[in-house]
Amino acid sequence: MANSSKKYTCAIARSTNLIGDKWSLLIMRDVILHKKSRFKEFRSSKEKIATNILTTRLDFLVKEGFLEKITPLGTKKSTRYIALDKGMSTINIVIEMYLFSIHSIDESVLDESQIAIKSAITSNPKIFKEEKIKGYLKFVKELKAL
Repeated sequence: MANSSKKYTCAIARSTNLIGDKWSLLIMRDVILHKKSRFKEFRSSKEKIATNILTTRLDFLVKEGFLEKITPLGTKKSTRYIALDKGMSTINIVIEMYLFSIHSIDESVLDESQIAIKSAITSNPKIFKEEKIKGYLKFVKELKAL
């Protein structure tokens, strides 16, 4: 796991230390864009993250202030992970990485949902981002009201 206490003089090195691994950005994608908040929902992602890696990454993202772990019903089964402001800022990275590579993926391998996302992001990334943030904030408000 990354050592987040190391002193950096380069912002890119600091960023890659925090979220430069494959799993952290995919978790943040799932949280913000797909409104996943439960451990089992992250495990069901098509990238098939191993349970031990998922546990480690979620703990790290909580420790570093990207996510908050909440238990709205006070039970372990009700545990949810929600993005904090620092986590929400990763949406910019996720969208830019998406735009960087989406045109190199053959559309015939995409499902309907992925094609809809491709259309929305590529036609107007700014509106896509605004709508996703608005929808996510509504989702979090409803979670916290449980």
